[in-house]
Amino acid sequence: MFSLKRLLGKDDRFFDLLEAAAEEARASVELFSRYLQSLANGGAPPNVDDFIHTRRKEKRIRHEMTAALSRTFVTPIDREDLEALSFALYRIPKQVEKIVERISICPYPIADGGFRRQAELMLQAAESVAFMVKQLRDGANPTKIGAANDRLQFAEGEADKVMLEVLKNLYRGPADAKELIILQEIYEMIEQAVDRCRNAGNVVVQIALKNS
Repeated sequence: MFSLKRLLGKDDRFFDLLEAAAEEARASVELFSRYLQSLANGGAPPNVDDFIHTRRKEKRIRHEMTAALSRTFVTPIDREDLEALSFALYRIPKQVEKIVERISICPYPIADGGFRRQAELMLQAAESVAFMVKQLRDGANPTKIGAANDRLQFAEGEADKVMLEVLKNLYRGPADAKELIILQEIYEMIEQAVDRCRNAGNVVVQIALKNS
């Protein structure tokens, strides 16, 4: 197997940045899961500022990646792939922050089974992405990355099914027009967060295929 690490010796800074970005993305999704649990239990949810802080950390990592690329001639992964993955990872906590902002001003109850199930699938997807990114350091093992991508694709497919089911219940339920529009938008935003994870996973798969 071709080793990306052997190519550049012990220079792991790009892998460090990618792994840090993937972990921040995962952490933002985990925080969102706790946010929904707190709402369901009637407790005080995490502050919206916590999500802003996570997104800003992700943004700083992305800036560090850009700076490192500008100072380096040889990189362990193609520059366009590093940039694409860095951007894809940044979009995950950014989307989560948008969801929480919208929920925080929603006048209707949102802590039902549909939202919680979507959050569970989002977390599965984010954990799969974080695992896949870690595999790049030791040579982009296509077997491990492929297995994790299968889990990611399954989570994304299940999220689509949940989305269809909750929309069906929403359309057939007693919600008035205003409530329907607001809740539908939040459901769709959560599904988009799962899609963000899928997109990041797709970039990792492409990197693995190019370097295996």
